[in-house]
Amino acid sequence: MKVFVSGCYDLLHSGHVEFFRQASQYGDLYVGIGSDETILNYKHHKTLYPEQERLFMVKSIRYVKDAFINQGSGIMDFIPTVEALKPDRFVVNADGSSEEKRQFCQEHGIEYIVLDRIPAEGLEARSSTAIKKTLAHPDGSPKPSNSHPQDDIPTRLDLAGTWIDQPYVSTYAPGWAITISLLPTFEIRERCGLSTSTRNQIKRIWPIHLPDMDPEMLAKLVFCFENDPERTDGIISGAQDAIGICIPGLCRHYYNAHYWPERIETCTDENILRWLESHLCMIPMFPRRPGCSVVDGKDINEEHVKALATAANTCWQAILDTNLDAFAKAYRASFEAQITLFPAMIQPGVQDYIDQYSSMEDVLAWKMPGAGGGGYLALVVKDAETFCQAHREAIHLYIRRPAQALDNSHS
Repeated sequence: MKVFVSGCYDLLHSGHVEFFRQASQYGDLYVGIGSDETILNYKHHKTLYPEQERLFMVKSIRYVKDAFINQGSGIMDFIPTVEALKPDRFVVNADGSSEEKRQFCQEHGIEYIVLDRIPAEGLEARSSTAIKKTLAHPDGSPKPSNSHPQDDIPTRLDLAGTWIDQPYVSTYAPGWAITISLLPTFEIRERCGLSTSTRNQIKRIWPIHLPDMDPEMLAKLVFCFENDPERTDGIISGAQDAIGICIPGLCRHYYNAHYWPERIETCTDENILRWLESHLCMIPMFPRRPGCSVVDGKDINEEHVKALATAANTCWQAILDTNLDAFAKAYRASFEAQITLFPAMIQPGVQDYIDQYSSMEDVLAWKMPGAGGGGYLALVVKDAETFCQAHREAIHLYIRRPAQALDNSHS
């Protein structure tokens, strides 16, 4: 009799072992394990242990007959494994049960068994989510619920309206800046438009991860800390960096001749965030060169600033409508308005990258993050997964969700 179970098993603990023991009482136990890619796409964070290490650990448990890396995706990533193995029984924990799994088993003639989560005798109940929440800093302070074992300070990507957060721009016309908070699933290089100066300031206070507090208040604290009144360079960093990092999901903030926005609006609709992730990626270029000043030759006037504000308005609505053509058009219009205001954003070498990628059929729009001058080329593409597979230099982006969204179990 073949018995099958499936899960991530990233933070392997006694609860998993006891689950395997109970499941093995129904027959020879086979385990499907979520791949690194599936967990990144589904849970939006990297695994603590890579898939081959997790496979080794699960296979080493005496109750397990054999284990495999699931080749599917999403919450039903085990389907190819089940179809190849042809088990007689599928066992799940009560909190991992779903009608979709039950229906799948019924269609394939597999007995569906649901077990209560009961700890081994003499041991405490364990769950991966609870362990993540109780991981502590060296000083003993609790780790926030929106973190994961490899968590780090997020970064942000500005989608439209960049520069409007500076009062010397918004004084000509008010408008929105649009940002998304990104999980640090890739190397975030210095001087590349991903608000590394703000991230570095955050790390002076919170070296590992952001504290678990109101995101808007956190953003304001970061903004005030970074813009110390004793700062000697005379530069005041725009608020969109702090807001883009600290507020999860999709966010827009309205500036009207002041450093801090009058209004902040957020969108954490899962369908919209996944849609954005399916159309955004980045290409590494080169860091902004030492001595480069992107404000040299700036051309700020009411007409140019209104064009920037209009593009941001259109971009926001296109995202909410999940209208890819309108999104790409507004995204490009915002970037064109930026470089009209600040032509020095296009430093030598940048246009070569734009020419290379803009000529590709799958690329619909492009811009540079932040102040430009180099860094990355942020692309809107027809399908990010397909594009990243075809272009290994491309970076697939993952948006940071609010705490409750990151606590979902895989199975």
